[in-house]
Amino acid sequence: MKIFDRWFPTLLVVLAGSWTLSDAAEPRLEIREWAVPTPNSRPHDPAVAPDGSLWYTGQLSNTLGRLDPATGAIKEFPLREPDSGPHGLVADREGNIWYTANFAGYIGRLDPRSGENTKYRMPDPKARDPHSLVFDQGGTLWFTVQGSNFVGRLDVKTGTVTLRASPTPNSRPYGIAVNSHGVPFFCEFGTNKIGRIDPRTMAITEYVLPAGARPRRLAITADDRVYYTDFARGYLGRLEPKSGHVEEWPSPGGPTSAPYGIATTPDGLVWYSESGLAPNTLVRFDPHTQRFTTWPIPSGGGVVRHMVATPDGKLYLAESGVNKVGIAGVRR
Repeated sequence: MKIFDRWFPTLLVVLAGSWTLSDAAEPRLEIREWAVPTPNSRPHDPAVAPDGSLWYTGQLSNTLGRLDPATGAIKEFPLREPDSGPHGLVADREGNIWYTANFAGYIGRLDPRSGENTKYRMPDPKARDPHSLVFDQGGTLWFTVQGSNFVGRLDVKTGTVTLRASPTPNSRPYGIAVNSHGVPFFCEFGTNKIGRIDPRTMAITEYVLPAGARPRRLAITADDRVYYTDFARGYLGRLEPKSGHVEEWPSPGGPTSAPYGIATTPDGLVWYSESGLAPNTLVRFDPHTQRFTTWPIPSGGGVVRHMVATPDGKLYLAESGVNKVGIAGVRR
């Protein structure tokens, strides 16, 4: 079967434990999906915990959720502050879950063992909407504040939060990732730029992308190349930070495919979702061959806003519009 001049390889789909198989071809992708317990939760971002569990934010249900991939059991953790609007989340080495309260202007930490929830408020009332977050190798937490046009740093040992304004007004800092040297990079979704934060001084350097680009999420490979999804123009882009060189490729789904969530796996491959297609797709890009391979998401996806890779190369997905979370991986 052909679509957008790309063939769909074998798709092995797991839906709540039931397996179906499409036409035989290689490679094969397995996708398993689970409905989250609370209706209309809008699962927004996923995270990988040290024990391999999949965590997600229930943005509209004011919960965090934990999926045990081995059993399919899901446990929800309601947040005590109403209308927190949990958005991004990440696990630390001890298994604590850190999240951005996008509606309530704080960063939270949940200890799943005790249920204790600690809040870190923004030091500036203008920083209303913490968005995405990531740990660097030293355990410092970096985050974006989209509508308020800030990036920030949280020292988890002292609880100190430091903010810096993005140099470009209304640049809407969005997705964020850290390279192998502990340097954070972030998307400026409101303009055609990617920002780099000096981890010591918090000075920001901006890289200009092609005109009209709107980078939404980014991921960094082991060689420190920055890949980003151009949501507005339907491209996958790559930034070489040392030279500032930018290369881009049209996404298989075309200019209205709205590439969104993106991750890189340990084998150096780049994965992302096309959220403008029905159903949403998972797209794999091989940087060595520059070849794209596309699979449809069986439930439709309902906009995969973010995805993360596990150490063994699987992808954890949050499928907001269909109220599900999923795990995808190539069958060897």
